[in-house]
Amino acid sequence: MAKTSKNTSGPVIIKKYANRRLYDTARSAYITLDDLKAMVHEGTDFVVQDAKTGEDLTHCVLTQIIFEQETQGQHLLPIDFLRQLIRFYGDSMQNIVPGFLDMSMNSLAKSKDRFASQMGSSSANPLFGMFEEQVRQNMALFEQTLKSMSSFGTYGSAQRHAKPASEGREDDLDDLRAQMATMQDKLDKMG
Repeated sequence: MAKTSKNTSGPVIIKKYANRRLYDTARSAYITLDDLKAMVHEGTDFVVQDAKTGEDLTHCVLTQIIFEQETQGQHLLPIDFLRQLIRFYGDSMQNIVPGFLDMSMNSLAKSKDRFASQMGSSSANPLFGMFEEQVRQNMALFEQTLKSMSSFGTYGSAQRHAKPASEGREDDLDDLRAQMATMQDKLDKMG
């Protein structure tokens, strides 16, 4: 197999062996999860494949890195968020969540440097309060959207008493999009 590096197109191929060892085909060296974490921080795109079957294991390995970070006391994922996330598995909203989270994280990543330079390290900064309030509003709107799509306001419950799925869904999504656009505009004005 041809080696893939930062200088060529395509992601770096990482082979995962049955003994759990990871092999970076671009560097021709065994690596650790910490090395993969460093590659993520550097912006290096990679794919983790089972060495025997070729199955894509990237999602599982990235989740394992997150798990290790969370167990080391670096909690980025609040407990309520994790509980809500678990509720989405098998729920009718399961297909919407990845796109919503991806869009939110991409928006945050695009604004991170600009926001961090203006915010400084002080959480008492008024910009932080404005950003935090916007996030609260977005999450409240998202939860309201979920409740309107589920009967009795619970995740994953039968929808026999709820409005038909088509009613209100577009309005709620439009509201959510408008909130996200407003937040992006505010962040753009800060930069």
